[in-house]
Amino acid sequence: MSARTDAATVGECLNLGAGFGQRDRAWIVEQFSVIDGRLAAFPADSTRLELSVKDREVRGQKVTLECLIAGWPKIVTTSGEEDLRAALNDVRDDLRRRLNDTKTRQEPRNNRHLRQSGAQELGTDPVE
Repeated sequence: MSARTDAATVGECLNLGAGFGQRDRAWIVEQFSVIDGRLAAFPADSTRLELSVKDREVRGQKVTLECLIAGWPKIVTTSGEEDLRAALNDVRDDLRRRLNDTKTRQEPRNNRHLRQSGAQELGTDPVE
């Protein structure tokens, strides 16, 4: 019998760094909940999101979101948007895109295009 690990969610894995307080946590988790579906593929105990902002609410603020998943390369997304909500949406959307890209690169068996090109190189037909 295998041990059950909980799926990662933003609510479980998000650590707020510089520039954010615990009062910000609820609305940030709500805003980032759209990436829960992508994070669910990973165990919560080996997944961490770190969000910070430098120079909050002033011209030139910089929002940084780091995603650390055991066995995966570290993913860092940043935004220089002046509006904080826009900057959070920017880093969230970039993280979602980069998670999808990294997953596709690491798991070509799940990508039909990559399976077919690999089978053509070997001179065999792909298994559907």
